[in-house]
Amino acid sequence: MVATDTTFPPGAGYDAFAALMESILAPLRMTTRRVTVPKDLWHVEDGPAFGARTNLIADMQGDLPVCSLYFHVDTVCAARGWKRDPFRLTEEEGVLYGLGAADMKGAIAAAVHALRVAEETGLQLAYRPQLLLCTDEEGGLYPGIRYLAEQGLIDGHLLNFNGSAGPRIWGGCFGSFNLQVTVDGFAAHAADRAQRGVNAIEAALPMMQAVQDLRPSIAARVSDLPVQPGAEPLRPQIAVTVANGGTCGGQVPDRFTFVVSRRYAPEEDFAAARAEIETVLSAACPTGARSRFDLIGHLTPTADPEGPHYPRWIKAVQHGFGYGAEEFVKYGAASASDSGYVQQAGVAQEIILGGLIRPAANAHGAEEHTTRADLAALSRAILAYLADDFAAELNPDK
Repeated sequence: MVATDTTFPPGAGYDAFAALMESILAPLRMTTRRVTVPKDLWHVEDGPAFGARTNLIADMQGDLPVCSLYFHVDTVCAARGWKRDPFRLTEEEGVLYGLGAADMKGAIAAAVHALRVAEETGLQLAYRPQLLLCTDEEGGLYPGIRYLAEQGLIDGHLLNFNGSAGPRIWGGCFGSFNLQVTVDGFAAHAADRAQRGVNAIEAALPMMQAVQDLRPSIAARVSDLPVQPGAEPLRPQIAVTVANGGTCGGQVPDRFTFVVSRRYAPEEDFAAARAEIETVLSAACPTGARSRFDLIGHLTPTADPEGPHYPRWIKAVQHGFGYGAEEFVKYGAASASDSGYVQQAGVAQEIILGGLIRPAANAHGAEEHTTRADLAALSRAILAYLADDFAAELNPDK
């Protein structure tokens, strides 16, 4: 899975990943279905995404209540600083390095292993697992889970494995969006810039500064989401995260693009947050240059996702990882998730969160990794949760 490039952007490897997973899941006698998000929902002219948005749904047969196990298959781009090949899984003393090892291809491997064990041992299950292998969580405009939810293709309650390996009860999270700003000038010989050229890069400088000037007022806002004991309240964020432009030293650059990333609290309104940015950018665009704003990614906030299945999942995590019940803490995050779209579509308000991410795992950074121990622990937790004879008194579907 690590060797199959599913970096977003552009997200061009989803077909290849679906084919790989079909072959991996075939021995489990799961039926698979590819679901492609229509291009008109996610494509932005001059945007960073291209290629088919292929999601894979895998089901087992039977009439048990469904438990949907959600995974996003895309990764961020490989950061600078990798000493190992990010697209080759490398094991060193039980530590597994590779892009997506923690976020979140490792979690897919843990779930597949749990299902293999259930198959090999003839374990009686409490739930019929439905695997949802989805696209564009890492900043896409129309994540696959949103499309599946809106099309009514998700059954049962949802376990999202894009979370922590720690003893956590999820308290919800922020939303985020990425606004691509295109600044157009006028190309000319560098020697003629005073007479004819309009330098798009220089025109963009006061606009990017306007983003920096906006930061203090945005960071002054506070969310009511719960935080870990002793932690500071969660606050909205804004940053310029991508910048590109220019062709050569002898030409006045006629186009420059940059991306403004905004994380917004559940208490904020998305349309107002976007309008706030576009207003200050428009005001900062110099005379002679033209600017355009395109939304290229959006994840909506996730409201408090706790529900009736959480006690059983907590018990399963205790069994898998060895935590004590007293260690579990409920808190939210300024990071974003595509689970909010499942709530928004009315499919489910309860979203159980688990996973492999730890602070030291460096997810989204160089040398991302997980461990064999955590893979085994998560697999044990998943197997226990699905098993019919595990904590039956905590199963609300009994």
